[in-house]
Amino acid sequence: MTLHLETFWSFRSPYSYLVTPRLVAFAAAHQVEVTIRPVRPLATRDPAFFKRMGPGWRPYLFVDTAREAEYLGLPFRRPVPDPIVQDPQTHEIATEQPHIRRLTHLGIAAVERGRGLAYIDAVSRLLWTGRVDNWHQGEHLARAAAEAGLDHAELTEAITRDPAHHDRTLEANEAALAEAGHWGVPSFVFQGEMFFGQDRFDRLVWRMRQHGLAPREAAGHTGPEE
Repeated sequence: MTLHLETFWSFRSPYSYLVTPRLVAFAAAHQVEVTIRPVRPLATRDPAFFKRMGPGWRPYLFVDTAREAEYLGLPFRRPVPDPIVQDPQTHEIATEQPHIRRLTHLGIAAVERGRGLAYIDAVSRLLWTGRVDNWHQGEHLARAAAEAGLDHAELTEAITRDPAHHDRTLEANEAALAEAGHWGVPSFVFQGEMFFGQDRFDRLVWRMRQHGLAPREAAGHTGPEE
């Protein structure tokens, strides 16, 4: 029996990056259909959220994400440039957000072609491992798309042809996240139950095992479904 899992995920979220290798391995090993639902980062969905946080929140985030990456054995460096446009001194969020809009639309297009999980895996490694600067220039995104089995030019053409469709899908994803009972990412929804955060991934797997989670080999499959 194939189980269904919704994953709400953001390209700007370090915790989304940190959980992705586990999600990829889990989907490859089990009879699970993973639906990726890209959303914008909270910084652009609700800029006031971070103004409500104490002054120690941001420094702790930097410490915690680097520590968690070290614990998991993953390379880690914040993207250059940041996927969102933000004043480095005041932390004010710009109205226009070309980078994250582009990435999120690309993620939506990849999902519609059945390669959402592979795409977020490839692009998150491009952004967060520190292997390149200026990920938004040159052929970096095209190579990541090819790694995921997609054609970057075709994705871009589809988005240019109908950006409103991708905006509507993005809005629907964000509404679904709120309806499921949370605002942050990564968030996982299994049979209506919300699991927020990469540190709840093991609890998610535990719950799915209670509902008959089975190895993929039992069904004769060789790769993850989407």
